[in-house]
Amino acid sequence: MAAPLSRPRCLHGLVSPSPFSVFLPSIAPISRASRSFATAINEPSATESLTHKPRVRPTKFVDKLNTGPSFSDFVGGNEPPLEPPEAYALKTAMVGPKGKQKEITRLPSWLKTPIPDSSNYKKIKNDLRGLNLHTVCEEARCPNISDCWGGSSKSQATATIMLMGDTCTRGCRFCSVKTSKAPPPLDPHEPEHTAEALSRWGLGYVVLTSVDRDDLADGGARHFAETVMKIKSKAPGMLVECLTGDYAGDLEMVSLVARSGLDVYAHNVETVEALTPQVRDRRAKFRQSLAVLEAAKAARPSLITKTSIMLGLGENEEQLWATLRELRRIDVDVVTFGQYMRPTKRHMPVHEYVTPEVFELWRQRALGMGFLYCASGPLVRSSYKAGEAFIENVLKKRKAGRHETAAAAMAEQSVSGMSI
Repeated sequence: MAAPLSRPRCLHGLVSPSPFSVFLPSIAPISRASRSFATAINEPSATESLTHKPRVRPTKFVDKLNTGPSFSDFVGGNEPPLEPPEAYALKTAMVGPKGKQKEITRLPSWLKTPIPDSSNYKKIKNDLRGLNLHTVCEEARCPNISDCWGGSSKSQATATIMLMGDTCTRGCRFCSVKTSKAPPPLDPHEPEHTAEALSRWGLGYVVLTSVDRDDLADGGARHFAETVMKIKSKAPGMLVECLTGDYAGDLEMVSLVARSGLDVYAHNVETVEALTPQVRDRRAKFRQSLAVLEAAKAARPSLITKTSIMLGLGENEEQLWATLRELRRIDVDVVTFGQYMRPTKRHMPVHEYVTPEVFELWRQRALGMGFLYCASGPLVRSSYKAGEAFIENVLKKRKAGRHETAAAAMAEQSVSGMSI
């Protein structure tokens, strides 16, 4: 017996009387349960959609710039200038990573100087490198280098030549010059090279200084004196200032340098007597420095003697007054005051940034005590070209006065001879 034929079924599983009935519009599919996802997605309710906050666009630099001050805020307005206490108020800032931040004092505006980039600066630097010479301007990171080296001509520029190499045998806590117990030997050609460079520049006033060389028997005094004599032989009209060390208290070496032909003998006491052990090397003593200045004046009474004091190390007024009285007692002619500026983190920190008003006050006090000249200001250093210009004029007047006296004496002698 034949098997019964199965009735055709449509795509939706319904029995269709005819294979063509699936295409008839009267047949509707049976609704079945929709499939769900493995993870259900909860649609937000109407109340939730009302309280939901839209995503905020991250702030960009342009937004901050637009909300900041405009150009007119800087150039417009008729606001009165700040009072000195406000203008000199120090600003602080937090530096360092999160959790390890510390507060630092920002450098005051009156201590900021331009970056040196003038053509004259580059010329002087090339001359120094070509002759293998060093300057204290570079080694001590002087902030005035752009001002002193950047004159309109070399004759108006000032560079302090550092003799006997760039490595010192002492380690003062304020100085950034390299130190070593055994620095390289002296260059025997240095006096000649120095004289050649200075005669090339045609300067009217030059400053020579040196590192301390306690490894040498004479502390380098003969090398210093030879350099001065070479300069005077090549340029007799050039005025020479020598900023020397203390030669370990050997006053004979001080006298040797003082009689070498220089015009100004400078030696820095650096700070007040009470702070000397903390600021200077243990071999540098306040009383020893006073003895050096006194011996230089004794060797040549007509010699101008000069010293420099740093402020901002923690000194007080009474200590400064006492220091000035000691300097006047030994007849020091010139004193300068400048702000101590920390060269690196390895050096002693700045105790105080002294305002320009206080520097001006000490300048007036020093002149009132009888000093021939006083340069005082935050950026003033021991070889400061404004001070050099003044001392140069004083020396020229003295020389002119001596010439006039000599001419008058000769005229008087000739008149007396004729009368006889």
